[in-house]
Amino acid sequence: MAKTIDLELTRAEVEVLELEARLRVVPMNDTQLSDALKIALLAKKERLMKLRTLHAASSRPKDAAEALAKKPLPIHAGRRAPLKRSVPQRSKAKSS
Repeated sequence: MAKTIDLELTRAEVEVLELEARLRVVPMNDTQLSDALKIALLAKKERLMKLRTLHAASSRPKDAAEALAKKPLPIHAGRRAPLKRSVPQRSKAKSS
């Protein structure tokens, strides 16, 4: 099954990682900045969870049998005939 890239989901993951990294380097005495970053991080994580659920729901087929019935396989999707050699093989030399 091919995976699709959801740019909004990827960007949300990057934003969460950036906020976590920023939170690690906050000066100890700057509680106001620390509190603001924690609140923003919680909001970003909630958004990320929503996007992940939406992405997971949209990427999986509802029913595999139903999906196959709707889309018939193309002709080239079946079994292929074995490839024939285009270069003639040497006959084995008789050893005496």
